[in-house]
Amino acid sequence: MNLKKPAAIVVMGVSGSGKTSVGERLAERLGCAFVEGDRLHPAANVAKMAQGIPLTDDDRWPWLDLVGGELAGARGRDESVVVSCSALRRAYRDRLRQASGGTLYFVFLTGDPKVLEGRMGARTGHFMPASLLQSQLATLESPEGEAGVVTVDIDASLDDIVGKAFEGLEKIWRA
Repeated sequence: MNLKKPAAIVVMGVSGSGKTSVGERLAERLGCAFVEGDRLHPAANVAKMAQGIPLTDDDRWPWLDLVGGELAGARGRDESVVVSCSALRRAYRDRLRQASGGTLYFVFLTGDPKVLEGRMGARTGHFMPASLLQSQLATLESPEGEAGVVTVDIDASLDDIVGKAFEGLEKIWRA
């Protein structure tokens, strides 16, 4: 594949949608770095979420700036990167677009709330409790229709999800 260099890609969606798993595999397939956006959260944000308290915009802005800095840093090194980030609202995606310093692509992982709940209930060692899923779904503003967005339904195998994301990105890059 003729990947436009550098490509900055955000794998986005609510908690439980598979951002990390898809992001890691997509980065591997593209031959670039993967950055886990959750690891960039300030400790206060992690503590708040672990207690079942939804983040506010004031909590999210500094985190989004850190995520945007990772995107811009890779671009500045002339490297491609895949980053996982919920990017639930248009304002958050616009902030990431601005911070990245260039064209930004999004892979939007979407799925039935029952599938999401099941995934969240099955995972271990994650700070985000299943109780926050409903607040994330309420906050979510679908990116469908925005430039550079590929939408993939998560009710499939990981390989199928990554394949559909890859194919969608290829179509955008060929256009």
